[in-house]
Amino acid sequence: MRFSPCCSRREFIGRAAAAVGAGLYPALLRAAELGAGHPLAPRSGHFPARAQSLIFVFLTGGYSHVDTFDYKPRLTRDSGKVVPAESLRERHEFPLLGSPFAFKPCGQSGLYLSELFPALQQVADELCVIRTLHTDILEHFQSTLAMHTGSATVPLPSLGSWLSYGLGTRNANLPSFVVLAEHTPYAGAQVWDNNFLPAFHQGVRLLPGDKPIADIDSPVTDVTLRELEQRMLRDLNEHYAAHRAGDLELAARVNTFDVAQGMMRVAPEVFDLSRETAATLAAYGCAASDNRSFGWQCLMARRLVERGVRVVELIDTGSHDNWDAHGDMQQHRGKAARVDRPLAALIADLKQRGLLDETLIAICTEFGRTPWTDNGAGRNHWHKAFSCLLCGGGVRGGIAYGTTDEYGIQIVEQPCHVHDYHATILHLMGLDHTRHTYRYAGRDWRLTDVAGRVLHEILA
Repeated sequence: MRFSPCCSRREFIGRAAAAVGAGLYPALLRAAELGAGHPLAPRSGHFPARAQSLIFVFLTGGYSHVDTFDYKPRLTRDSGKVVPAESLRERHEFPLLGSPFAFKPCGQSGLYLSELFPALQQVADELCVIRTLHTDILEHFQSTLAMHTGSATVPLPSLGSWLSYGLGTRNANLPSFVVLAEHTPYAGAQVWDNNFLPAFHQGVRLLPGDKPIADIDSPVTDVTLRELEQRMLRDLNEHYAAHRAGDLELAARVNTFDVAQGMMRVAPEVFDLSRETAATLAAYGCAASDNRSFGWQCLMARRLVERGVRVVELIDTGSHDNWDAHGDMQQHRGKAARVDRPLAALIADLKQRGLLDETLIAICTEFGRTPWTDNGAGRNHWHKAFSCLLCGGGVRGGIAYGTTDEYGIQIVEQPCHVHDYHATILHLMGLDHTRHTYRYAGRDWRLTDVAGRVLHEILA
């Protein structure tokens, strides 16, 4: 299709000059206003929300539940014995493998946590450990997709996109859904994709490093000229879009330009750590010049939700060099050391600032690992029982939900499917997962498909 301009070059320049001459220039410097008609305007949920923002931390590769958050002393005592047939519900010749890591009761609650997380042990009373997560498929790609979209087979909109669609944003100058990912995860960008939801709600990936946002610095140094050019572009886009009201992709592109304009103004301040105290930087384990470490990413998560971003996801490592410890469980030591201190600092920092009550933190992985070994030192994938965490945002701290058997193989009571995990997150954000739907291809879709149960037992 050939684009027909709305006016001649002379008329275009004349209109722009008239706008400035009429005293409209100050409006060009304002942030885009989130009026009722704005696609990302903040909206109320189905009921009062316990949390206003979500920080979703995804530890890629499948950490072992029996080495981290699900203490199994019987597994240690019986290490080396063949897995009992009744535990696995089928014949199996592999030997049990006791955890090489010590556990201890932590905080006033006495919640058992592994020595892998000495810093998280200090904030144990803020943590809710869900020990009975389970998914349908034990392959990285599909399980990663399921933990993000609720679907292990067909890619669907991500959790962050569903929250953006339901609640909007609180800051027009920043995306509603931000993803900090140094490396590409399993399933790639599908884990933050909007899919059939309007494109406004797609996650925006920021790349830790020297330039988290590419091309954030405009080549036009004259502020007046730059804002004038941006206004001209907006006028053209709005005129073109007005004749194509049903084109959501076009509307999303116009909105993206507005957000990009706002980001050019506010993003440099967001990424500037010069006003953070030395004590804060030390708590996260990062220096003022840091722009890549997981500590820096956790600090950015706090700064982003502080400035009104609805959902921030942190993806720890990608499809290589992650928690997938097939060869030796000692590999977990380095992975835990990378995230332990920053995560504990994030929780403590939010609490100290009075933000933990309104910020929900989810710490999860795609599946667990077998309580037995097939090579003497490592563990394989296991999807029938594993542990994930929730913290803040209306969740009871210092508790464990659900019970697995004495070896951590099967769920004994209070199972939690990924749909239940998502339903609970939506509930804490003020959304009823059964009513939060989108009509597409002749049916109503939702994050939890036709299942899901809110874990009311863990709510504060």
